[in-house]
Amino acid sequence: MERRYDIDWLRVLAFALLIIYHTGMFFVPWGWHIKNPETYEWLKGPMLFMNRWRMPLLFIISGMGTSFSLGKRSPATFSAERIKTLLIPLIFGMIMITPAQVYAERVVNGEFHGSYLEFWSTVAFRGVYPEGNLTWHHLWFLPYILLFSLALLPLFLWIRKRPQNGFMRLVNRLAASPVLIYWFILPLVLLEVFVDPFFPVTHALIDDWFYLPYNAFLFFYGFLLIQVRESFWATLAKGQKTFLITGLLAYSLFLIIRANFEDGIARHITEAIINQTSVWSWLLLWFSLSARYLNRKSKAIAYWNRAVYPFYILHQTVIILLAWWLMDTPWGLAPKFILISVGTFLICWALYEFIIKRNKILMLVMGTREARKE
Repeated sequence: MERRYDIDWLRVLAFALLIIYHTGMFFVPWGWHIKNPETYEWLKGPMLFMNRWRMPLLFIISGMGTSFSLGKRSPATFSAERIKTLLIPLIFGMIMITPAQVYAERVVNGEFHGSYLEFWSTVAFRGVYPEGNLTWHHLWFLPYILLFSLALLPLFLWIRKRPQNGFMRLVNRLAASPVLIYWFILPLVLLEVFVDPFFPVTHALIDDWFYLPYNAFLFFYGFLLIQVRESFWATLAKGQKTFLITGLLAYSLFLIIRANFEDGIARHITEAIINQTSVWSWLLLWFSLSARYLNRKSKAIAYWNRAVYPFYILHQTVIILLAWWLMDTPWGLAPKFILISVGTFLICWALYEFIIKRNKILMLVMGTREARKE
């Protein structure tokens, strides 16, 4: 398969957005691990907008990556690589990265008194969060991707062996039209209508009965869209204005419904249709823009494509520690936000550039790879 540098860039930018989003969680009046003494109601607007599509974008990109990977690896090699790059970083992260987040939260809330070494060596792995302390926190994405990759592998292989079966002809037909491609939201709407009200998002894998299948569909869509890539790229090229206008209208209606109508069956069904239409529109728009402007080989994307995984693993712990350090300063939103987000980027970059990429063991536990010629 031809390498798609736009997908690489979109992956890097989507993970970079996590630094901005998780920094914002310190200031927005939603529950999070630790909070700034003053929160800002107006931040809920941009945070809600990002929250609609940021994780769906990463799941679709991961499904696309799976499709590309299976094009040049055997099923056994693919499975072994996924276990190596997902399970090992998850275990390492739960032992060495996420405990610092829980420590900061416990100290801030007055639930633990003592040094981090005392916390880590005594209670860090006692009980499951939130009652206990053992957690994967922001690394929940890794077990989900690992499960999808291995559980859906037989289906992926079956599809690859039968690219012209009836199902794939239907997928190709839908992907070839900027209008028909919206039929992909049907399972997502049904999940939001019939499952979401009864199963809140937990990120716990075993009881996440709405969010688990929802993201599995997005992952599956990523795989399918690469299988019909010629139709998909053509649709992205001609449907940019459609996606933008539909996204703006749908998201505006979504906000109007949330602000002006009482909850009920009619509102719930209408909101689900409009919400998923909005999400799908913004996803298609980002893919369209990246295909138009970012599909170019460069040293920058080669570098950041390797660095992005360590950034993802490290970033939330760095954010929480910096936020904890700045929490009680008298500064306003702007200086704190800039110091936390820029500081997180610089610290993660320094750790990657000067330590992680120079140590093979750290590269292994961070799920990254050595530089190679593209």
